[in-house]
Parts: sequence; structure tokens; C-alpha cells
Amino acid sequence: MNRSMSETENIRLGQYLKLLGLVATGGEAKILIQDGYVRVNGEVETRRKRQLQDGDKVEVGEYVSIVQYGPDPDEPTDEPA
Repeated sequence: MNRSMSETENIRLGQYLKLLGLVATGGEAKILIQDGYVRVNGEVETRRKRQLQDGDKVEVGEYVSIVQYGPDPDEPTDEPA
């Protein structure tokens, strides 16, 4: 599930995990990250406040998400085709 972050061009790893619904609280995100269960661009990331960039690949177990800033290309817009 990729969600658009057009409201912000900046998101921290812990916030992103909450946005995706993988954790319910910042505390849960902290534990998951500090225990080494989260990878960013193929490498274990233990910093909850890591700033994610457009195109970063975030993995938690078998779940994979690509960080996407701006409108979701799969969502309909009001603009004419």
C-alpha cells in the first residue's frame, strides 16, 4: 500500500510506518526499528527519526513500500485526461 504524501515533502521512518498502518503507535515503531526489523534501501535502519526521501524502499519482513511524494498516479484526479 503506497500512500501519497503531497501534504509534506518530509517524513520520518517511524511516522511512515504509522502512515502505512504497520504499527499503531510511535512506541511500536520504535521497538520494530531498534530491534532491526526495518530495512531502508536494503540496509537495516535503526534510527526512528531517519528522514525518508522520494524513492526510498522500506521493508518490514515481507512487506515492501516505496516512498512516494506527490500525487499517487493510480488515484483519479479532477484534471482532464
